[in-house]
Amino acid sequence: MEKQFAQTTIELIQGDITKAKIDAVVNAANEKLIGGGGVDGAIRRAGGEAVVKACDDIRKQQGGCPTGQAVITTGGKLHAKYIIHTVGPVWNGGNSGEAALLASCYRESLKLAVENDIKSIAFPSISTGVYGYPTEKAAAEALQTIRDIAESEVTVPTTIQFVLFDDATYSCYADALTKL
Repeated sequence: MEKQFAQTTIELIQGDITKAKIDAVVNAANEKLIGGGGVDGAIRRAGGEAVVKACDDIRKQQGGCPTGQAVITTGGKLHAKYIIHTVGPVWNGGNSGEAALLASCYRESLKLAVENDIKSIAFPSISTGVYGYPTEKAAAEALQTIRDIAESEVTVPTTIQFVLFDDATYSCYADALTKL
């Protein structure tokens, strides 16, 4: 499924983000940039030692990556040249600024994409795994944020993919994209 907003195409794909043939993939990282499970573990394993070393270097320089922010590294062994690591919020019921922090993940990731001349980027469903963000709410926030940015005067990649691992997650994003 896809939808056009200004010069940007948003595509929903069910599959494995580590296999995306795209300029950059986004990793749902933790604040310490130390490998975890889920998408973070899969991206690190597929990217290899160069990604681990790049994250180690960032940790030494700035101590990690705060929630809602993003950092960029090499893609290592991935097809993607870059990995943008962003830290999504832990769900605490929705009254602790989670939506603003999640939106910030997408804005900061796209900002790094533009700064690095990235034309195509793939996002996972940020914060919906162990961080517990309800997928329906995360999908709506993610897609609305991307749409708002794409329709503003800000430059963004021309292709923005959401590579979603399972049927249930894909369905939530498809419903949210249909409503935009």
